[in-house]
Amino acid sequence: MLDLGRLKALHAIAVHGTVGAAADVLGYTPSAVSQQIAKLERETRTTLLERNGRGVRLTDAARLLAETASQVLKLVEEAEVALEEQRGAAIGRLCIGAFATASRGLLPDVLVSLGEQHPALDVRLTEIDPPYATEAVARGELDMAIVHDWANTPLPVPESLSRAFIGDDVAEVLLPVTNPLARKEFLEPVDLAGERWICQTEGSICFDWLERTFHGAGIEPVVAYRISEYRTQMALLAKGIGVALIPRLGREEVPEGVVAVPLRPTPTRRLYAVWRTQASRRPAITATLEVIRRVSGRASDTSPATT
Repeated sequence: MLDLGRLKALHAIAVHGTVGAAADVLGYTPSAVSQQIAKLERETRTTLLERNGRGVRLTDAARLLAETASQVLKLVEEAEVALEEQRGAAIGRLCIGAFATASRGLLPDVLVSLGEQHPALDVRLTEIDPPYATEAVARGELDMAIVHDWANTPLPVPESLSRAFIGDDVAEVLLPVTNPLARKEFLEPVDLAGERWICQTEGSICFDWLERTFHGAGIEPVVAYRISEYRTQMALLAKGIGVALIPRLGREEVPEGVVAVPLRPTPTRRLYAVWRTQASRRPAITATLEVIRRVSGRASDTSPATT
């Protein structure tokens, strides 16, 4: 009988492309993964990896075996879910991914509550951006992820995943008090034409939202400062530099010399939890989702609902 751990190592290489990447995902050293593959080759009496420049590539036999391994791993997960469901307790390891502001503004209370209510549940947290988080959940690297999108920038979710809406996160325009716009009761996109924006890098959900929103108003936003972390964005604002759109979730106290002004129409991020549909009955998933919903009701201005 083929060893499940070795099949898992082969599957990880097939999904991630290299031994090193597979090792990172599995939590092993590259040497340990290579040893697993060598043992699997002896078990199957088949060459599975071939040298390809500085890397390796899967042989045709390895691709066939990796496809079978994927099906086997799904069956194993289903068996684990059924067993955990029968026990009726949230146990085992649960790997959660979350974007930065959710990791800061939502997950600390979630982790504390889960630790108090479900001490047998070993929760692990990884900070990861939404597009990568959904892919990681679909591949089985994460069990659940907290993600977000905007109405005009929806986040694609693989068909194999389920999702639940957990709350809205309103964003406001932050700008230095020295900016004349800081005295306005609210702002519209046309008011911000020509302003020098501080925003995440191109390709991020927030950058796409900014472009789509202002292009819709016939304005080309001037993104002068491409900064991923909101804390750094506010540091620039505190020095009188630029304007930024910053959500409330996980936002630190607005620095002295900076004001938050509402934007019309109100920009709102939609927060979701996503998980593999086949794990929906797992008590660890249902218990964590319940805690996230409860905590998100305290962390945002809008009560959570389910879609």
